[in-house]
Amino acid sequence: MSSQAAAPVSGAAYVERRRARILEALGRPAERVAKDAEPLSPEGLDNFKRQGEDLYDNELAWEELTDEEAIPGGHLTEMVFSGFLALIEGLLVEKVPADALAPARPHPDAVEEILTMLGDKYLDLTAYVESGADSQKLVYARVMTGRLIDLVLYRLYGLTSGEIDRLEAAA
Repeated sequence: MSSQAAAPVSGAAYVERRRARILEALGRPAERVAKDAEPLSPEGLDNFKRQGEDLYDNELAWEELTDEEAIPGGHLTEMVFSGFLALIEGLLVEKVPADALAPARPHPDAVEEILTMLGDKYLDLTAYVESGADSQKLVYARVMTGRLIDLVLYRLYGLTSGEIDRLEAAA
């Protein structure tokens, strides 16, 4: 009999598993970046979610065509999804230079919506792989998507490079 927990039934549940693993291993209380930020409207959330999905799909498709960031055994997720991660960082900016034309307006709620979308993508890729789809590109896409979820969570909780290194060494 298997001792594994039941598979998550939603992208949000999958993300919550990843979040719990990271926060438990962190060893310190963790708060979301900009936890007191003004929430976006449903239309604003949907807009950022669509932007995130478009960037994800485009950057993944480009990597599948070019294999520019391929390394033995996989791909460099941070490089494959550099534009996507720049969007996430932009959504979490809390400070801008004094001479900036606009104030910082972080939107961690939009990042949460994007995380749910990534969780859904991960589960879709998992279903394809488990149904016997014979494609190394699907396997790589699934691995990169799981890694991308972690990278977004690291940013959402403002983890330091030392904390990230420690988490990844323990994984």
